[in-house]
Amino acid sequence: MKKLFLLVTLFVFIVSGMSAQPKIQFVEKPAEKKVDVLIDNELFTSYIYPDNIKKPVLWPVVTAEGNEITRQFPLKNKQGERVDHPHHVGIWLNYGDVNGLDFWNNSEAIPAERADSYGTIYHNKVVSAKSGNKNGILKTTAEWKNNAGEKLLDDNTEFSFSTEGKTRIIDRETTLKAVNGKVEINDNKEGMFAIRVTRDLELPSTGKVKLVDSHGVVTEVEASDDDIANGNYLSSEGIEGGDVWATRAKWMKLYGEVNGEKVAVVIFDHPDNPGYPTYWHARGYGLFAANTLGQKIFSEGKEEMNFSIDEGKTATFKYRLAVFSGDPSVAEINKMAKDFEKK
Repeated sequence: MKKLFLLVTLFVFIVSGMSAQPKIQFVEKPAEKKVDVLIDNELFTSYIYPDNIKKPVLWPVVTAEGNEITRQFPLKNKQGERVDHPHHVGIWLNYGDVNGLDFWNNSEAIPAERADSYGTIYHNKVVSAKSGNKNGILKTTAEWKNNAGEKLLDDNTEFSFSTEGKTRIIDRETTLKAVNGKVEINDNKEGMFAIRVTRDLELPSTGKVKLVDSHGVVTEVEASDDDIANGNYLSSEGIEGGDVWATRAKWMKLYGEVNGEKVAVVIFDHPDNPGYPTYWHARGYGLFAANTLGQKIFSEGKEEMNFSIDEGKTATFKYRLAVFSGDPSVAEINKMAKDFEKK
């Protein structure tokens, strides 16, 4: 009888443990041009593809404690946010020179007479959205086109969303296929996997800054007077602050407080990516990017990478972005990096 009791207790413990695993769910909303990603019925992020931002992105991105870490401008007005760089939206992947076209800087702000110099990434379809306990997989396709609508690249992307305690993880694997001749991806500062963060995670600065109020009115103020920006960078090589820009590292951590919650955003490069370990296009004003293919400007001309994909051939890029509720140690981040390297 005692043995039976122990077996039942063990079974209940296992079942309760399984049910306690967070559920990753996808809610497709084609009329709103988005797919919501939920963790235990609470929004983590959305895969969105509106026409006005020139590329599919993940936006907003929310911590386990419910704080948004992505800048809301230009999609919404949030008091105290910067109004620069309207092409910086959520989490995205694109590049500044693809067959001479600028995919990175394209936005609604580009005047019509200059549009031929820019490229747009068009969402094609959601291939699959597989919900699950602790992990969910979203597969999408997109097309990289010039302003005349001619396709350069097919884009097949898999997003893997998972959790480890209060840490939320996004793994992105994107395969680009050249479909209309050879595609030249020339060395450029503007790239490649990026997030634009909320004002709180910017690095403190001085000088003038243009901020928006809740009604969308832009005001210029002294940056040091708003006492909101409190972020800092730390690289896998031990470099901190604004000095991380134009350095190589396997991972980069941006950390600070958002509404009193300690938050860290860590981006991981992958050994399979060309140019590993990546140079970092990580700025104090809230742009946080791993530029896998850009080298010339970061190395002051000592290095250069002009990447290309022959017609019919493919290139694959892998990145991880982890959102910590808390301040992870270097040892914790290194462990996560090693786990990601096995993928």
